[in-house]
Amino acid sequence: MKSSFNIKRFLFVNIGVILVAVGLHFFLVPNSLAVGGTSGLSIEINHLFPFIPVPYILTALNTILVVIGFIFIGADFGFYTVYASISLGVFLWLLELVVPLNQSLVEGDIFINLIFGIFIQAIGIGIVVNQGASTGGTDIVAKIVETYTRFSFGQGLIMSDGVVTLLATLLYGPKLGMYALLGAIINSTVIDKMIAGFDTKYHITIITNKIEEINQFILVDLYRGSTLYDAKGGYKGDARTIIVTVVDKKDYVKLKEFIRKTDKEAFMYVSNVTEVEGYGFTYE
Repeated sequence: MKSSFNIKRFLFVNIGVILVAVGLHFFLVPNSLAVGGTSGLSIEINHLFPFIPVPYILTALNTILVVIGFIFIGADFGFYTVYASISLGVFLWLLELVVPLNQSLVEGDIFINLIFGIFIQAIGIGIVVNQGASTGGTDIVAKIVETYTRFSFGQGLIMSDGVVTLLATLLYGPKLGMYALLGAIINSTVIDKMIAGFDTKYHITIITNKIEEINQFILVDLYRGSTLYDAKGGYKGDARTIIVTVVDKKDYVKLKEFIRKTDKEAFMYVSNVTEVEGYGFTYE
């Protein structure tokens, strides 16, 4: 598969990686909160070998898993993931250089550090994964699980992170181990919600007397596809034509406003769709 560079995708990958680095540097690493992933494993290795900085350990672990991801998922995923994995270590190193922390940002409250660290990191990972990449580490394993099984990305993540949280229990004791497990669960849940939120589309069914006007608006103004079904009304038994289309949030707002202006008696019902494949959505 040939890799393609896209400036918008590259920008979002960078935003996501920076958020992951911020969550790690300010909240998770200072509290030894190894909530999974190669970041958590790096914290644990650093605990055993304090002379090796976390960014160096993280980069080494990610390099190994990037090779595995490149083999099983493809070159396009590998290109952006290689960059994200390397830049995560670089951003962490820069944060340690510019804003060194001798103690936790919020001293004495592990739970606050866990919640803020996890949410910031999970949002960052969600942004990166939505761009078809990964920050490296066990989310590469989770992506492979999602690709080849029926498990979601978040479920694959929590399975792969189980080993890391178990090791945290052995190294830091049951209290930090339980915090790590809680963090891994929150992390996978937030990431799943983030990915679903990014990909949400609207499946719309419209029953109207203004078929031509509304269908033309969908096809020409929104530049989306539609399907027309012949049906019969259950109450009066009269013939009707039903319009079905799938649009994103921006187009949904435009379509709803147009229908309200065009046919006040139109009947429309909407359902969320979290994944759409095909022309106009996954390729142009």
